Amino acid sequence: MVLIALLVVVLLVIIGVAVLGLVLKLLWLALVGLVIGALARLVLPGQQQLGVLATALYGIGGSLVGGLIADALNFGAILGFVTAVAVAALLIAVIGGTQRRNLA
Repeated sequence: MVLIALLVVVLLVIIGVAVLGLVLKLLWLALVGLVIGALARLVLPGQQQLGVLATALYGIGGSLVGGLIADALNFGAILGFVTAVAVAALLIAVIGGTQRRNLA
């Protein structure tokens, strides 16, 4: 009986650590996306038709998608980070460029 209780506790600790690691990784990718969104706003030429909040949200979304793609392809940590940054920047450039053409 004690052995079963100990196994349950160990299993719960392992699951807790895995969930905490996932949450921290997602928060990191969201922060990266926010920074990439701000940098993309500075780098893209011309007047931006995409608002600051939309730029930040697209940056966060792109970073999360890039991170998930990197995890699915089993990239390492550095290449995963680069993938997250690239997808976020690409999404902001495409969406910002599309909206700029439609409104001009």
